[in-house]
Amino acid sequence: MDAKAVAVYCGSLTGTEKAFTSAAISLGHALADANRPLVYGGGSKGIMGAVSSAVLERNGQVTGIVPSAMVAAGGEGGSRDVRIDEPGREKIENIVVESMHERKVQMARRVGAFIGLPGGFGTFEEVLEVTTWTQLGIHNKPVILLDVCSFFEPLRQQINNGIKYGFIKSASKDIVVFVDGPDSHAEHETFNWGEAALKAIEGWTHDPQHGLYNWSADAEGKPNDALNST
Repeated sequence: MDAKAVAVYCGSLTGTEKAFTSAAISLGHALADANRPLVYGGGSKGIMGAVSSAVLERNGQVTGIVPSAMVAAGGEGGSRDVRIDEPGREKIENIVVESMHERKVQMARRVGAFIGLPGGFGTFEEVLEVTTWTQLGIHNKPVILLDVCSFFEPLRQQINNGIKYGFIKSASKDIVVFVDGPDSHAEHETFNWGEAALKAIEGWTHDPQHGLYNWSADAEGKPNDALNST
């Protein structure tokens, strides 16, 4: 694991707001300037392409984790004209894995923090899974969500509902950190989301007693490094 590396989850489309792409570019530049490697899903289109291209523009390090099925289909989203070795993106280290589950495990193992930008079902699932892993004690890493144009507000409310109705412990609320931009959405396109995201990572407090379970031993009490590798 590289503690400075950051996994970014986001969409393979650009969405309806220019601020989504602007936030991705801001984040990519900030990661590169801070010498923080980017680990992401390997796509070259949409917000995924924007954040990875922005890191490359500043000579940063990028690793893409891509399931073999997506490689066979032509890339994220199944577009046949997409290749993971596209010209201009040769500096990306692309790692092909066998499944979506292995993709998520490999991304989590390689980083010290997670950032979510707007995206679809895959983004939601990835963000919530790594949040769950922190809650369970599989790893102890922050999840930072960039609330561009209030995109993640429904999730924030759902977490609050989980706490209100007794399904989430109050202490677990701090696992997910929401980064809010200016009150006016009109200013979100020019806001420095990258700087705000890195501040959120640096300000996150690691709990030495975190987690609901001990994943360092199996049922017989023997060390289990495989389970504790993230």
